[in-house]
Amino acid sequence: ALVCPHSTIRVKVFDAGELLSAPKTFKSIDYRGNEFKGMKYSVQVGPEDCTGCTICVEVCPVVSKTDPNHKALNMSPQAPLRNPERENYEFFLALSEADRRLVKTETVKGSQFLQPLFEYSGACSGCGETPYIKLVTQLFGDRAIIANATGCSSIYGGNLPTAPWTTNSEGRGPTWSNSLFEDNAEFGLGMRIAADKHKETAQELVKVLSQEIGGQLAADIVEAKQTNETEIYEQRKRVEHLKKKLVQSENPVAKNLLSLADNLVRRSVWIVGGDGWAYDIGYGGLDHVLASGKNVNILVLDTEVYSNTGGQMSKSTPRSAVAKFAASGKPTAKKDLALMAMTYGTVYVARIAMGANDAQTLRAIIEAEAYDGPSLILAYAHCIAHGLDISQGMVNQKIAVETGYWPLLRYNPSLAAEGKNPLKIDSKAPKLPLHEFMKRETRFSSLEKSLPERAKILQTLAQEDVNARWSMYERLEKSYVNHDAKQNPSVPTVHGVERERTNGHGQDE
Repeated sequence: ALVCPHSTIRVKVFDAGELLSAPKTFKSIDYRGNEFKGMKYSVQVGPEDCTGCTICVEVCPVVSKTDPNHKALNMSPQAPLRNPERENYEFFLALSEADRRLVKTETVKGSQFLQPLFEYSGACSGCGETPYIKLVTQLFGDRAIIANATGCSSIYGGNLPTAPWTTNSEGRGPTWSNSLFEDNAEFGLGMRIAADKHKETAQELVKVLSQEIGGQLAADIVEAKQTNETEIYEQRKRVEHLKKKLVQSENPVAKNLLSLADNLVRRSVWIVGGDGWAYDIGYGGLDHVLASGKNVNILVLDTEVYSNTGGQMSKSTPRSAVAKFAASGKPTAKKDLALMAMTYGTVYVARIAMGANDAQTLRAIIEAEAYDGPSLILAYAHCIAHGLDISQGMVNQKIAVETGYWPLLRYNPSLAAEGKNPLKIDSKAPKLPLHEFMKRETRFSSLEKSLPERAKILQTLAQEDVNARWSMYERLEKSYVNHDAKQNPSVPTVHGVERERTNGHGQDE
């Protein structure tokens, strides 16, 4: 369910009593696990929205002991299944959703019990971008505000008159808007500033009306911690109680607070876009937002080309890759946006690839949202512009990591404040040569046919890029030293690493 690009494969746990009205062909089993002991478990596919990309079957780890060609998930012709599975899916959607307070959202299995609030998009079959967006909406979608840069994600995200952004049974869902290519980071920053101001104003009005609404309720609302699902649930209950009191009041201040009360629940602001926006056209604004210190989460869906407009080269495009404006292979190395953001020392940074390590992907997204400051997540996304077998998209992601082409990492400034190493490389040292990845995608292999000598030179340099990048990150991780400022006040540090202070002539200051 995690990897489904169109949110058509779902899982649920529910009370056995809900099966009394189930269609005859609806399938379920007893849940295996202590957190929902005694409940039923079901995997269900929406037959009319599944695009048949087969990615779920490719990554399914469970194989029959008697027939190695038979998995827990298998592809079948849609036509004979359409009518019964349509009925099953409608029944499945009507089943109760899991209590978010009980779900272990920090686990891959647990996260998939949360309802996706991004579904049935117009993205390409097997899209590598949409699973990341879907996961964000499962974790934070009922309180998310999303600024979306123009690009693939804005096209499949806002293809009116329909839209894939949806709401839960309580009517809550992501607030989404699309801005231009060049100013989306600033657009999202404005959303954060507005949300903070609304919350600040609402808290001030709560204090003004504390006697009328009750001192304890007012204090609980203003001082509420909202760091997990239980605390957010409790705050929502308080706000509902507050709104009932405000409706009955004739005080004009109460009317004003009523219009702002929902802002007392913590907002999760996400700035979403592709590498063309983040690395190129919108980079100036993105850098401004990273330097602002504001609590925004930036999700870069990195396909390494301008996918929406036909696969043009971007600064994210790696050396030797063929793209529009790089027909003979890109001659320079990929821009390292992660390293650039890490130099601030105040930005949470992660490089993720769902197909290589789904648990690390989930952990990074949760940590980024929890970090009280700017966060930058670079999510590797396979794309049809890469010239690959789309069913192998997640497999290609895995090989990209195993070759060192896309090292996984997390940089968390909160750890540095605790005296711990903020940088954690989550992938192992490269165990395959880069060519094992390149040969799987036409964007690399086509150059071997058209310009074999140039391909050989560029691919050699690309391998050197991988080696140098891995060596650099490895040194950064190992070189961390926790200095006690009181014991060593005269030695300045960059992320805890000693550096010399010199004047412009190279002499010690």
